[in-house]
Amino acid sequence: MRGSLTAYLAGCSAVAGLLVWGLPDAARAQEAAEQSILVTAPGAGVDSDDALGLSREDLVRSGRPDLIGALTRQLPGVTLQDAQGNPWQPVLVYRGQTASGAQGQSQGLAAYLDGARFNLPFGDTVSLDLLPDAALRDVELVDSSPVYGLNALGGALVLETATGRSAPGVTGSASLGAYGAHDASLAAGGAAGRWSVFAAVQSRGEKGWRDFSSSRLASGYADLGYDGVAAGLHAKLIVASTGLSGNGASPEDLLAVRRAAVFTHPDRTENRFTRVSLHPWADLAPTTRLQAAVYAQWQTSRALNGDAADIEPCEDEPGLLCLETEDEGEEEAEVLTDRLGRPIGALAGDPTYAVLNRGELHSRAFGMLAQITDRRPLLGGSNVLTLGTSLDYGRSAFAATTALGTLDATRGVQAAGPVIAQDDNAIAPVSVVTRNLYAGFFAAETLPLGPRLRLEAGLRYNYAAIRLDDQLGTALDGRHFFTRLNPGFELDWDAAPGLSLRAGYAETNRAPTPAELSCADPEAPCSLANFFVADPPLRQVVARTWELGASGKGAAGGWRLTWLASVYRADSRDEIRRIASGVRGRAYFQNLGDARRQGVELSLTAQRGGFRVGATYAFTDATNRSLVRIASHGNPDAEADGAITVRPGDRLPGVPRHSANLNLDYAGKMGAGKAGAGRRFSLGGTLSARSGQVLLGDEANRAPLVPGYVLVDVRAGIELLRDVVLFGEVRNLFDRAHATFGTFGEIGSVPLAEAPGASSPRFLGPGAPRRWTIGIRRGF
Repeated sequence: MRGSLTAYLAGCSAVAGLLVWGLPDAARAQEAAEQSILVTAPGAGVDSDDALGLSREDLVRSGRPDLIGALTRQLPGVTLQDAQGNPWQPVLVYRGQTASGAQGQSQGLAAYLDGARFNLPFGDTVSLDLLPDAALRDVELVDSSPVYGLNALGGALVLETATGRSAPGVTGSASLGAYGAHDASLAAGGAAGRWSVFAAVQSRGEKGWRDFSSSRLASGYADLGYDGVAAGLHAKLIVASTGLSGNGASPEDLLAVRRAAVFTHPDRTENRFTRVSLHPWADLAPTTRLQAAVYAQWQTSRALNGDAADIEPCEDEPGLLCLETEDEGEEEAEVLTDRLGRPIGALAGDPTYAVLNRGELHSRAFGMLAQITDRRPLLGGSNVLTLGTSLDYGRSAFAATTALGTLDATRGVQAAGPVIAQDDNAIAPVSVVTRNLYAGFFAAETLPLGPRLRLEAGLRYNYAAIRLDDQLGTALDGRHFFTRLNPGFELDWDAAPGLSLRAGYAETNRAPTPAELSCADPEAPCSLANFFVADPPLRQVVARTWELGASGKGAAGGWRLTWLASVYRADSRDEIRRIASGVRGRAYFQNLGDARRQGVELSLTAQRGGFRVGATYAFTDATNRSLVRIASHGNPDAEADGAITVRPGDRLPGVPRHSANLNLDYAGKMGAGKAGAGRRFSLGGTLSARSGQVLLGDEANRAPLVPGYVLVDVRAGIELLRDVVLFGEVRNLFDRAHATFGTFGEIGSVPLAEAPGASSPRFLGPGAPRRWTIGIRRGF
């Protein structure tokens, strides 16, 4: 399957390349920065004037297409939690909200791909590993706005892919790096008359710098479009096959001995993904345009996770195994049973017991977004009115089992017994079908109030219906409905040439996901591989955001300057949080009070000749605003009942207060004469700094922070032939040991040969050490 998919993607790219080379030169030279004719998100670009953006050139600043790296090194306030320990499975944190492909994360950012929703239906996850970075034309991170619908608590990530008209020509790169890293991409596009075609393929992977952490990714993209005088249609296809290993956090004491060590393994996820979409547009009148995006997608995911477990021979009956749990500070032991209710006997040889979680997801989704936009002059400006609707339907079939296992000498989990099925559902097989129906109706208006003042207003009604059907019984059956009308507005004032000021307010909401709704009972917790065990109701999360900002451009001392500043406060109600349970490796979700996320974002870009300087800084103050008690059984400062008391003002976990980036780049020519001939070259570097963050499970802020860090990356390129560049990069130049994530865990009886005296309950997600990349690219 892997070989055939790779061959298929390569074939598509080769055909596209031949088509492009056969197009007339005039067609390839058409201007790429044309007015967008395809819908990229709801609202016809509402709030895009102050969005944080990345161009196609920004994505390849390191030498190869790299969306995740560009987001974190070039945009203010974007940081990573490397909870899985895999470079393609990060948790993106922006304004204290998260977007991740990992199940169980609270998804506080909306994602749109070419105008349609890209939060996947099972858990609202955002899986950037499924996209070929070489296919992207433009990326925007926009402020919180009701127009962007569900999950836009902290804003929206808007992804736009390339077309043959916007990205003509052939580009490609191939690179090798430390720890078996490899990356190859090829993209080709062009236009002939009204027709255009574009295709891209990308293959990536690595052995991984940590033990048992290899990954591979193959993805492809194609676009065929016709753009007439007054109407057009684009058809797009995305296919992906990925296999990602992310062995998660390890004990702090173990990492102090060997950074590459993992606690237990395997932790492997295999994904297959296909998305087909149609993007029609039509001019209904000289000032009125209809745009739409209609998609269908299919995802198959298989997960295998080995984990430590509190399973030991029973004290009263040593020939049987018992599962040890903790309930309000009291330790309990229940006999381990299989699917038929029979006790599971102890194995010979006194092994270290563990569990092997298997999960399988089959998901399909269909959806559309359609909007009519009218633009016409008014009061010295442009009045833009957009009316639209969206509809997204998803069906997911999920099944999971947990089998008895044992740990080998490498702390790998080997299957050694039957599937576990406890009567109290602490550990039990699951099979459930979920259905999501999300509908939205929105209006966005940009109203000139004079030649230099305008009002951006938005209004959206969100409807979410979630149905769960238990395939093994009735415990998981549930019907849930959520509705909300969200308003928002922003005043923009062009105060002076090169200076704009703004002030705005927005309300947004997110509905609980099926995973959260079905894993909300502390008496029946779940693991990431075994979500669904109970069905008490959860309330939707509602955020209210105020923002002030300024932006401008100008010149000083021969430098061209652009800058952006924002100050915001977002108060959210009924936060849904993942809480550790008394069963090792299990957790549950609860509404736990309110939270406030507020801060400052600053960015500055300066250019002079071949020099380019980009600096960003963000202060993010994310705090709890309610007095609540939270179960935190792994926390050494927990009270006798295993809970901690969280007070207003306590910081939220996983959010650095301070983050800063400094990018320095120079592009020039070697041996350039009067005619300007010469070999082009580039030199650059990035300094990234992050302050400390609170450990997950330490909402009471009692434990020392995960330490902050400063990293330095350097890069260089030299032109070998025309448009052919040899590039190199070194990340974490000074090999700084650091961590991007922290939580509490229990070593228990797991043998740590490298650190036999390990006892700290702190588990950290280690950041990657120094690693190099060298490669060659054409174009971009």
